[in-house]
Order: sequence, then structure tokens, then C-alpha cells
Amino acid sequence: MPVAIIGAGMIGSAIANSLLRSKYKDKIIATRRQIDKIRELEKSGVFITQDNKEAAEKASTIILCVKPLDIGRVLREIKSKISGKLVISVAAAVPLSFLKSVAPEARFIRAMPNVAVLVQESFTAYCADEDVTLEDKKVVEEVFGMMGSFMEVEEKYMDAITGLSGSAPAYLSIIIEALVYAGLKVGIPRNLCLRSSAQAMIGMGRLVLETEKHPAEIKDMVITPGGVTIQGIYELENIAIRPALMKAVEATTARSREITRSLTEKQP
Repeated sequence: MPVAIIGAGMIGSAIANSLLRSKYKDKIIATRRQIDKIRELEKSGVFITQDNKEAAEKASTIILCVKPLDIGRVLREIKSKISGKLVISVAAAVPLSFLKSVAPEARFIRAMPNVAVLVQESFTAYCADEDVTLEDKKVVEEVFGMMGSFMEVEEKYMDAITGLSGSAPAYLSIIIEALVYAGLKVGIPRNLCLRSSAQAMIGMGRLVLETEKHPAEIKDMVITPGGVTIQGIYELENIAIRPALMKAVEATTARSREITRSLTEKQP
């Protein structure tokens, strides 16, 4: 099952590297206009080209990693080469209906990974058009499994997932950065601040997923009467950190829906 990654920027290159690290069993093709920026992929065994049509023709599965506003142009460019093929779009906010309107003979998956694909720890939500087969889904889930964890969802949730898990690494980066500054303020060396803060984030995620405990339960496991942690919690409650994150997710979701609407209006 040769796979072509159209638009091997940061996410596209990360997907290619995830496939390589997982020893993907077939040919990987990657395209980019600035081809010199993906020479490292070539050294790792990826066939690289500037020709999107050539890549699409040689592959049985195509992964579109271009910007939302470019996806119509790129789809029209490769339309003749993807008829009857499986196409996975990771372009944020681009609905299945738009993809299908441009290339009706292809079978489409709309997916939303996040930047943690760089270390094979992405959460990828995806939805499928009505022509996608069970065999297609096996292919898709093999690919997504090499990038981290995944879940099939209804398309109506995809814009909100874009605002939540798609953007979450940016929100969590601010929290880690703030913890590092806090550590520096109380005299901890910078490298120790960064390592302990980042590992705490990893550990918390695994606690939630593996114990299936509610985050509030884990919080209460740390707090003791009159202890250290309750003092910090008291300060955080004064800052209203939860409403701030909720507003951030609402804002990114709204922007994703805005892009979706604009593309839907452009459908033939």
C-alpha cells in the first residue's frame, strides 16, 4: 500500500517519520515545493518529489497535509490521479462535503491529529465519507496507530475537536512554560524546571487514561489538609484558569467552524 504525503511540512514530515519509525511496510512518497527542506526524509528512504500528480499516481493512499485554503487547488491538481483511491485529509476545518465536491470519485477520510505526532503521541479523531470501506478503515487505523491513538467520531464534532485536541499542545505549552518560570522564581535550575514540569504533564495524562479516574479525583489524591498543594490550588482558583481555557477552546472552535462555513459556501 504505497502512501503519498502531499505537502510534507511540519505535520506531513512528522507523519512520514512516524511511518518510518514504525517500519511501514511499503513505499512512502512525500511532496513539497521547497524540496530541499525534506532531504532528510530522502536519506531515510522516502521518495521525494515536487510533483503532486506523480506522487498521487504512484500511491494507493494519499494523505493531504496542505493548508485549508490550498486544499481545493491541490485536489483539483491531482483529481485525475485519485479516482477510486483512499484520501486522508488532515487539513483543519475542511468538511467531507467540500472534499467530495471537488473529487467525487475518491474516498475521503477527514482527520485531526496534533503536533504530538512528532513523537508518535498524537490523538487523531477521524470521520469517513459514505464510500469508505471497512478495508479502508483498517488502512487508516494502521496509519493513525503509528502516530499515537485514534478514534472515529461523527463529523459534527470535528470542528470542536480541532479547537480542543488539535490546539491543546499550544495551550499546554503555555502551562508548562508558566511552571518553568514558577520554578525559576523559587530557585530551581532551568533544565530541572523544564524536565520536571514536562514529565508531570506526561504522568498526569497517563494517570487519567490508565486509571480512568476523573481529573478531580487525581487532584484530591495530591491535596492534604493544611498541606502544601492546597495553598497552590487556592491561588489558582483566584485566577479563574478554567474559564480561560474554556474560552480558548470556544474561540478556536468558532474559528474552525467559520472556515468550514466559508468552504461549504464555495461548493459547486
